[in-house]
Amino acid sequence: MQEILVLYYSRGGAVREMAQVIARGIDSVSGVKARIRTVPNISANCEATEPEIPEQGAPYAELADLEQCIGLALGSPTRYGNMAAALKYFIDSTTPLWLKGALIGKPAAVFTSSGSLHGGNETTLLTMMLPLLHHGMTIVGLPYSEPALSTTQSGGTPYGASHIGGAMDDQPLSDDERQLCLALGKRLAETALKLA
Repeated sequence: MQEILVLYYSRGGAVREMAQVIARGIDSVSGVKARIRTVPNISANCEATEPEIPEQGAPYAELADLEQCIGLALGSPTRYGNMAAALKYFIDSTTPLWLKGALIGKPAAVFTSSGSLHGGNETTLLTMMLPLLHHGMTIVGLPYSEPALSTTQSGGTPYGASHIGGAMDDQPLSDDERQLCLALGKRLAETALKLA
């Protein structure tokens, strides 16, 4: 069975929950399954290290995860309109894959969560696409044929799935946000199978 990598970084848990819902959307498509991975936190202290295996949650991603999968869903909390440093740090380590052209032609989708409606969700999604485009990946978004995209009062964009977590990051995923995460996972899986 072919796999799609759902790679995320999460601090408050919302992006992790989105990753799990997107994975369910992927798993709903016959012939493909989700491989969920995360990245370790980074520290200002250059000698601080994380354990090789996280104490809880998804395993840490390796470059082989990207190379072996037929598609990628990439998720991060919004940090001033951009992805979080921990995820960017991992993405910056993918040069060996770029040199081999290992990701060329694979589909990718992006997702994010911010504290407020105008907290930078769309710019985060767009800036997350940039390294994926440099890798030659094909970007998959959410079309307006998804009814929740036109009716949502919370997160959701044509650029990818998004969530509004509130100032204290304590707002659960809305029904629309959950539906759009499922739809994004399903669309990514269907596209990946067509391109594989």
